[in-house]
Amino acid sequence: MSKSETTTTVWPVVMAGGSGTRLWPLSRSGFPKQFLVLGGGTQSPFQQAVGRLMGLGRDGGGKAIAVAQPAIVGNEEHRFMVLDQLRDMQVEPGAVLLEPVGRNTAPALTLAALQALESGVDPVLVVTPADQTVTDEAAFTASLRRAVEAAAEGAIVILGISPDRPETGYGYIRADGPKVAQFVEKPDLATAQKYLAQGGYFWNAGMFVLKASVWMAALERFRPDIAGACRAAFAPRRNDGVFVRPDKTAFAAVPSESVDYAVMEKCPGVLDIRMEPLAAGWNDLGAWEAVWQVAPKDAAGNAQVGDAIVHDCRNTLVQATSRLVSLIGLDDVIVVETPDAVLVTRRDRSQDVKAIVNHLGKEQRGEQALHRKVHRPWGWYDSIDQGPRDQVKRIMVKPGASLSLQMHHHRAEHWIVVTGTAEVTVGEKVILLAENQSTYIPLGEKHRLRNPGKVPLELIEVQSGSYLGEDDIVRFEDTYGRS
Repeated sequence: MSKSETTTTVWPVVMAGGSGTRLWPLSRSGFPKQFLVLGGGTQSPFQQAVGRLMGLGRDGGGKAIAVAQPAIVGNEEHRFMVLDQLRDMQVEPGAVLLEPVGRNTAPALTLAALQALESGVDPVLVVTPADQTVTDEAAFTASLRRAVEAAAEGAIVILGISPDRPETGYGYIRADGPKVAQFVEKPDLATAQKYLAQGGYFWNAGMFVLKASVWMAALERFRPDIAGACRAAFAPRRNDGVFVRPDKTAFAAVPSESVDYAVMEKCPGVLDIRMEPLAAGWNDLGAWEAVWQVAPKDAAGNAQVGDAIVHDCRNTLVQATSRLVSLIGLDDVIVVETPDAVLVTRRDRSQDVKAIVNHLGKEQRGEQALHRKVHRPWGWYDSIDQGPRDQVKRIMVKPGASLSLQMHHHRAEHWIVVTGTAEVTVGEKVILLAENQSTYIPLGEKHRLRNPGKVPLELIEVQSGSYLGEDDIVRFEDTYGRS
């Protein structure tokens, strides 16, 4: 069989952890940027990443590539977002590896490599973060196919972005032809300008292509402590459908380290590490400035998403989600509006949004983690009004889904069906409610809400009581494994 007739097995690995704090208030730890649809698009960055990697299997000439179902590495809290967004794409995951605690990208990649080697083959792992965009998918695929061919021969390949400006927010790769000569930390502006003028320096996109066995051998060589700790956490893993859960206690003991620090920066001159240039309109969506760069703009450089009006403005970004936002006579500003928080910043200070998020965390404010509209495995709820002893929510339950069998110590609830059909369990009684019908859930009564229909169920919930927090829930049965 000729080389062109052989087939390389590729495992797409999408790193979907992270909280995206610099895109607050749209991105929050409970619903981070990789799952948001940004800039007026139709797919989230996570969905775009999966789609790009799955596209490697399309005929592009050269060596044949067989693309396995993607492996997703993320955290427990986002597992149903991952499944929902993959199903929207009609993609079934090969595995969703759930990190019990965040331990950075080196342990995350190690989990994926160990899972891949369990398949009995040694596939090429094509590893990408879930929060990047490209504008030229054909160029992206061509570069990635070349990287896969090199990795199939045993090389470690990293994709490098040709810089078009002196960027201080990225690490750099210094290349000597196809070889990686050096990894360079994020530079100051003067150094970044020098890199741009000299040439031979590329942005480190955090995308790696290498065999699973090559990663494990490199990790054993440079960081055997991480390799051993990850093996110890992976061995007693629990499998729940596509979900793979490493042992929580063992994984918490894994050293936290990035792929770059653990392995890649140690490889030049020691292992075969190469760089594949990527010129595909890449952007990492690291801050609101990056969103402005990739968003469609008018002749004055203004980008608008949602209900926005700008007058006599230049180079602005307005992201409105729930109401009209108007700007007059402003240049180089970003305004992001959500139902419970508004951000206004200069474009050149958008990296500093993380300071606001840290401040919210210190004050233990809910706006750090959750939106007013909170997504759940069964649907969502939107807290539309609240008083000292009452709260009003709009609730949507997906067809066939149900909330847990639960009770509350401190509140009673009234439910009014707006659309669809509700199956309501109250104590020992089960009733069906149609549109415009309602029921009452007394304080302390066991109850459950289910959508038995084929269309989304929407209802209004009115809570009343001395305490209305989300932690006043005692679950007796739950489809989604929540305690």
